[in-house]
Amino acid sequence: MKIAPLHDWNLTPPQAIQLQKQLAHEVVAEDRFDAPVKTVAGIDLGYDAKNDTSRAVVVVLSFPELELIETSEAILPIQFPYVPGLLSFRETPVAIKALEKLTVAPDLILWDGQGLAHPRRFGIACHIGLIVDVPTVGVAKSLLVGKFENLDEARGSTAPLVHRSEQVGVALRTKDKVQPIFVSIGHRISLETATDFVLQCAPKYRLPETTRLADKLASYRKKL
Repeated sequence: MKIAPLHDWNLTPPQAIQLQKQLAHEVVAEDRFDAPVKTVAGIDLGYDAKNDTSRAVVVVLSFPELELIETSEAILPIQFPYVPGLLSFRETPVAIKALEKLTVAPDLILWDGQGLAHPRRFGIACHIGLIVDVPTVGVAKSLLVGKFENLDEARGSTAPLVHRSEQVGVALRTKDKVQPIFVSIGHRISLETATDFVLQCAPKYRLPETTRLADKLASYRKKL
């Protein structure tokens, strides 16, 4: 998978914040697919504190069958400090390296993290989406910003996720009476379409199969 550089990674945290503010204006919050979605990718990241490295595992699944097609992985030295709200500058470089190794380019990426549901409306799903130029969705297990109310307990129920009087995503119930997940736009997709894809990718469990399989593979690799 060929990926063109978008910017330099040698940045200080203040410079990274300014770049987020700049790039947030380039996020496309409407459906712009090049073709029907036949493949969907998920990514899991982890850290090796002993060796000061980060590791990314990518899975590509068929859609709507959700069968595993391809996996790839990459390891890089950690080059950016942990700063809340700037996680993408710590994790995106190694994720890009793993994506570059794919022979099957995904039509859609579901990122285990935030998209527009971010203080500066530029979470890691937006960052990845702009760099790769593929429709991307943020699918988070917990809130970074925003609040929601009156979410029904049935699978498929949604409630607006609101931050500073702006809807930045939705709380989505993927299983009856189970804690919701939080969906927000990454790039080149509308919130309605993003929510529909996430629900289709989570037919049995709380998390999408993309997230589950990437995490499962990453956990297996750690044991080797």
